[in-house]
Amino acid sequence: MKENSRGKKIVKASWVAIIGNTLLAILKILIGLFSGSLAVLADGIDSASDIITSLITLVTGKIIDREPNIKYPYGYSRADTIAAKFLSFVIFFAGSQLTINSVRRLFSADTDEIPTILAIYVTLFSIVGKFLLARYLMKRGNKLNSLMLIANGKNMQNDILISGSVLIGLGFTFFFKLPVLDVITALFVSLWIIKVSFDIFKKTNEELMDGYSDPKIYREIFKAISEVPEAINPHKVRLRKQGYMFVIEMDIEVKGSLSVEEGHDIAKKVEQKIKEQIKNIYDINIHIEPVGNVEEEKFGVSMNNLDEVGFKP
Repeated sequence: MKENSRGKKIVKASWVAIIGNTLLAILKILIGLFSGSLAVLADGIDSASDIITSLITLVTGKIIDREPNIKYPYGYSRADTIAAKFLSFVIFFAGSQLTINSVRRLFSADTDEIPTILAIYVTLFSIVGKFLLARYLMKRGNKLNSLMLIANGKNMQNDILISGSVLIGLGFTFFFKLPVLDVITALFVSLWIIKVSFDIFKKTNEELMDGYSDPKIYREIFKAISEVPEAINPHKVRLRKQGYMFVIEMDIEVKGSLSVEEGHDIAKKVEQKIKEQIKNIYDINIHIEPVGNVEEEKFGVSMNNLDEVGFKP
């Protein structure tokens, strides 16, 4: 998939999220104020923060379109990851503000008004709307390998749970005639929003630190190399994500009597076999060594230490 095509598709998905969340946010905030439900108002503010997150994905989608240059030779694909991290801060801020407001309301004397029935209707509508948005963003995010869209989609999925908890809180409020339950629900909603922000923050750390949580890919790499018998003792294999693509580095040994051209041809065969096994390869860097070469190595995966480093089948 060409990067510029991917960027345009991310922009399109972002516009869908912006329009959908704008309509839901306006509706829930107005109904929350009119009905007197702090929980619905909190849910509306959460949807308003989703507008900001979708605007961030929109701008990032345009940045991803830029071509690599001397300053950024690997391109701009990691803007996706940086944007996802920024989203975690936006979501955390929204959740913190809701927590503060809910605690203040809980210990104030302003919890004696029972919300109107409109609060229940708008919450039901919100659940349906968020379900459709979450399904769309997750589907596009997985197809485009966009951590940013997946993070936004998960945020929408959490919004379904948030709106569901608001609905339950409203039900108990009407049944028991205790408006304080609406405020308590709003407090739990805000804490859940904060949890979501931490989850997204931790996920983006992995990519920015050049980590990768699925070790199975290393076995796929060694399986591909084994199909080139001239490539001996593959070691010092390291992998990192570059946006949605992989950069792979490794050392392989070849017979010392081979010419530079013959060693180069073996490396090209290894590269081709890996690309046949693994999709979305950005680059593969292969260092050729003579058989039996011994050097002080930094960390890297080899067939000998695959299980030792925790990469079990």
